[in-house]
Amino acid sequence: MPVGPLRFSWHNRMVIHNENPFAQGGDDLLRRFRGRLPSPVTIITAGDEISQTGLTVSSLFAIEGDPALVYAAVGPNSDLFDMVQSTGKFVVHICRQGQEGLAEVFAGLRPSPGGMFSGSEWDLSDWGPVLSVVPDRAFCSLQSIEERGWSGILIGEVDNIAHTDLVDPLVHFRGTYRKLGTS
Repeated sequence: MPVGPLRFSWHNRMVIHNENPFAQGGDDLLRRFRGRLPSPVTIITAGDEISQTGLTVSSLFAIEGDPALVYAAVGPNSDLFDMVQSTGKFVVHICRQGQEGLAEVFAGLRPSPGGMFSGSEWDLSDWGPVLSVVPDRAFCSLQSIEERGWSGILIGEVDNIAHTDLVDPLVHFRGTYRKLGTS
């Protein structure tokens, strides 16, 4: 039953979208293929003293080198794409098990009265907002930004990294969050 734009749907969760975009059916074969690739769940934030934004991003990878780089595919019409273009900086946070709700807020799948940052403690850094509850992060300066296909590609030079002994990252696979197997 609709609650504003929200619905109870796949996996009996309150969501904004009608269906699981990685479900078996549908005509978008590439999207179904991509849904079968386990992906990290990250939240990328950007902003300044006046305005802040963030977005949950799973299409991301890091490249070692001099300089080390982070590539992230985001919607070219997203607030994040515009903010990174404006500020030239962003923060990549690696989510862990138990942060599914936070990831859904930044993905626009779960309501957050007062805005996406209202439910979390955060501080403003030179690279943008830093979510206190997500300690594994990379601080990036924009190297380039371009539109490819239906995505905007952010390429950031890694300026600094903060990390813990993360053993339980949040992983996205076929439309849901999963745990990594232990050996």
